[in-house]
Amino acid sequence: MLEVSNDKWINIDEAAEYLGVKPGTIRDWIRKGKEVPAHKVGKQWKFKCSELDNWVASGKSAME
Repeated sequence: MLEVSNDKWINIDEAAEYLGVKPGTIRDWIRKGKEVPAHKVGKQWKFKCSELDNWVASGKSAME
Protein backbone atom coordinates (compact mmCIF):
# COMPACT_ATOMS: atom_id res chain seq x y z
CA MET A 1 0.00 0.00 0.00
CA LEU A 2 1.17 3.50 -0.81
CA GLU A 3 2.53 5.36 2.20
CA VAL A 4 1.76 9.07 2.15
CA SER A 5 1.14 11.83 4.64
CA ASN A 6 -2.58 12.40 5.24
CA ASP A 7 -2.24 16.08 4.32
CA LYS A 8 -0.26 15.59 1.10
CA TRP A 9 -1.98 16.18 -2.24
CA ILE A 10 -1.87 13.08 -4.44
CA ASN A 11 -2.84 12.44 -8.05
CA ILE A 12 -5.48 10.04 -9.34
CA ASP A 13 -3.02 7.15 -9.80
CA GLU A 14 -1.78 7.49 -6.22
CA ALA A 15 -5.36 7.82 -4.92
CA ALA A 16 -6.31 4.64 -6.79
CA GLU A 17 -3.38 2.78 -5.26
CA TYR A 18 -4.22 4.18 -1.83
CA LEU A 19 -7.82 2.92 -2.11
CA GLY A 20 -6.90 -0.33 -3.87
CA VAL A 21 -8.86 0.39 -7.06
CA LYS A 22 -8.01 1.35 -10.63
CA PRO A 23 -7.77 5.01 -11.73
CA GLY A 24 -10.67 4.43 -14.12
CA THR A 25 -12.85 3.43 -11.18
CA ILE A 26 -12.18 6.75 -9.45
CA ARG A 27 -12.91 8.66 -12.67
CA ASP A 28 -16.17 6.71 -12.97
CA TRP A 29 -17.11 7.56 -9.36
CA ILE A 30 -16.45 11.25 -10.01
CA ARG A 31 -18.50 11.16 -13.22
CA LYS A 32 -21.39 9.37 -11.47
CA GLY A 33 -21.49 11.86 -8.58
CA LYS A 34 -20.34 9.47 -5.82
CA GLU A 35 -19.21 12.53 -3.81
CA VAL A 36 -15.54 11.55 -4.05
CA PRO A 37 -13.52 14.29 -2.30
CA ALA A 38 -11.69 15.28 -5.48
CA HIS A 39 -10.39 18.72 -6.42
CA LYS A 40 -9.64 19.77 -9.99
CA VAL A 41 -6.29 21.54 -10.29
CA GLY A 42 -5.78 22.60 -13.87
CA LYS A 43 -6.65 19.48 -15.86
CA GLN A 44 -5.77 17.03 -13.10
CA TRP A 45 -7.77 15.60 -10.22
CA LYS A 46 -6.06 15.93 -6.83
CA PHE A 47 -6.93 14.25 -3.55
CA LYS A 48 -5.98 14.42 0.13
CA CYS A 49 -5.65 11.07 1.86
CA SER A 50 -7.36 12.40 4.99
CA GLU A 51 -10.40 13.39 2.90
CA LEU A 52 -10.43 9.98 1.20
CA ASP A 53 -10.25 8.28 4.61
CA ASN A 54 -13.21 10.34 5.87
CA TRP A 55 -15.18 9.59 2.69
CA VAL A 56 -14.65 5.84 3.10
CA ALA A 57 -15.47 5.99 6.84
CA SER A 58 -18.70 7.89 6.11
CA GLY A 59 -19.98 5.01 3.99
CA LYS A 60 -20.43 7.19 0.90
CA SER A 61 -17.96 4.98 -0.95
CA ALA A 62 -20.21 1.90 -0.64
CA MET A 63 -21.40 0.46 -3.93
CA GLU A 64 -25.11 0.71 -4.62
